[in-house]
Amino acid sequence: MVMADSFNFELVSPEQLLMSAMASQVVIPASEGEMTVLPDHAPTMTTIRPGVVTVKMTDGKDERFVVFGGFADILPTGCTLLAESVVPFAEFNKAVLEKRVETTTIALAAAQDEETKTWLAQLLADLSHLFHVAN
Repeated sequence: MVMADSFNFELVSPEQLLMSAMASQVVIPASEGEMTVLPDHAPTMTTIRPGVVTVKMTDGKDERFVVFGGFADILPTGCTLLAESVVPFAEFNKAVLEKRVETTTIALAAAQDEETKTWLAQLLADLSHLFHVAN
């Protein structure tokens, strides 16, 4: 069996399809840590935490995006990442991140149940890890 050297990658937000391209590798911020998707990957579905998605195109160039949650559906022939929200890496900066942290902090203060508080606290922690990539 010959292994393919590329697979179809799609990045979708509720507003639009941001990317549909052939990739040789995609690194995603999965809920359990960074995950590298390669051609012929085992079928997997995972939740996505806030972080950077790096897509290595078949021409060797990298495309980067900052995602804020969602999930990825991975098959041997492709990967679809359905993100709650996406910012192209070139447009991601401290102001964008600070606004998200502020919104999440307000929501955490207003949260009534423990499950929501726990989820928002984890989201806040995940967001704080993005300050090192904010320009």
